[in-house]
Parts: sequence; C-alpha cells; structure tokens
Amino acid sequence: MAVIQVPVTVKGIVLLKEELLRLRSVDRPDVIQAIAEARAQGDLSENAEYEAAKERQSFIEGRISELEAKLSNAMIIDPTTLHADGRCVFGATVRIEELETGTIITYQIVGDDEADIKNGKISISSPIARGLIGKSEGDVAEVMAPGGIKEYEILDVQYI
Repeated sequence: MAVIQVPVTVKGIVLLKEELLRLRSVDRPDVIQAIAEARAQGDLSENAEYEAAKERQSFIEGRISELEAKLSNAMIIDPTTLHADGRCVFGATVRIEELETGTIITYQIVGDDEADIKNGKISISSPIARGLIGKSEGDVAEVMAPGGIKEYEILDVQYI
C-alpha cells in the first residue's frame, strides 16, 4: 500500500512539532497525574473526575498518534525555494481581487492543518485554492461558492 504524502509548509511543520512536544511533555503527564488523583479518591464507578481524565487521556493519545502519522507522511515545502514561473501552487501567497465587489484579498495556500482564514491561510483543498492552482498573474479563476460562481482576478503571486 502506497503512503500518501501530505504537503506542509516549513512553518506548518514547526507548528505540528510544537503541538506534539506539548502533548508529550505537558498534557500527557498532567492527565496521568489527574487520573492518579482521581483513583486515590476511591470508588471509580461514580467518579466524574476519573471519567473526565480518562476521556482527556484518550483524546491526547489519539492526537499524538495523528500528529506522528502526519509528521511521518509530511512532504515539507519551502515556498521561498519554489520556481513555479508565477503560477499558483501549494505554498504560494496570492493576491486576488473579487471581480464583483472589487475586494482585494491575500491568501497563502497551505495544508489542511495549517489553514487559518483569519490569518490569510487557506487550505489546498478549499474551493478558492482549487480554483487558483495552476493559474498565473492576470488570469481569472472561477470558484463555486454557496451563493454561486465567484470570479477572482489574480493580481500577484509570490513565493515567500
């Protein structure tokens, strides 16, 4: 079975590693301590603190496994080293204008885990990113949005 590599920017890989480190070195020991304290209280059958701590432990262990898998399958892409001849690709920062409203927006196309619309980072799997991929400055991308098709002119593509 082939392993599917997942694209991640350099900044994204740092965030994933930081989260994994925090889960292993802070959250996991904290929840183990909480379980020990809850066990010390006696009857576990009606101990809400014990049940909450076990549930939290399960979440933490699941997230650790998920992050380890993502890190082992990550294909790290440094946008500053891209040579895509001005085309929109993963990692590119794209300045676009919504043609209907004239609104100008700047997005960086990133992996699903890095997406943060408030900070101008859109997922590679989002409709806007899918519409932009492969296009160059001056091209118009048509994107299917909930309110219908929106058109965006690509004003600038940077690899920063």
